[in-house]
Amino acid sequence: MQRIFGEPESGWFTPRFADAAAGIEQLAPAFGRRVVHTRFVAPATPEDAWIPYYDLWPFALVPPDDPLYDLVPSPSVADHPVVSATTFGKWGPELDRAIGGSRELVLAGVSTDCCVLSTALAAADAGVHVRVAADACAGLSDADHQRALDAMALYAPLVEITDVATVVASLSGAPG
Repeated sequence: MQRIFGEPESGWFTPRFADAAAGIEQLAPAFGRRVVHTRFVAPATPEDAWIPYYDLWPFALVPPDDPLYDLVPSPSVADHPVVSATTFGKWGPELDRAIGGSRELVLAGVSTDCCVLSTALAAADAGVHVRVAADACAGLSDADHQRALDAMALYAPLVEITDVATVVASLSGAPG
């Protein structure tokens, strides 16, 4: 949940960013200290297929400490680990360590049709059971959001599409 996706003047603005943020604020307390945030950042020097990508999105080719890549301040951000990567998918050794090697992962954020999708599929390939809280995610458009959810649903039971209430209920032991 970064400024680059949440600010209307950004080329990567996600229209339902605030809805995703509201869902995340409901989810985060249920996870306590187990919340991990991820950030997309640009590489210092793009290589290979990333060169034409940044030709299309030059505004995003800024250093990782540029305010554009800051996490949006919220109660769920305080004192939690942050994993930054120059790739859309954040699954890898650093995120695996940050979640303590758990074989269960709940994803929420933006954009469903890019970073969430890429992270979910890579984690599932690594044998992690992934739950995507659909109402705590947002895509570039409602149609893109739904297409990404539909694509991830094809990976069941490795990837499970769910919602905030069901995730929270499963953690509290209440019926969901």
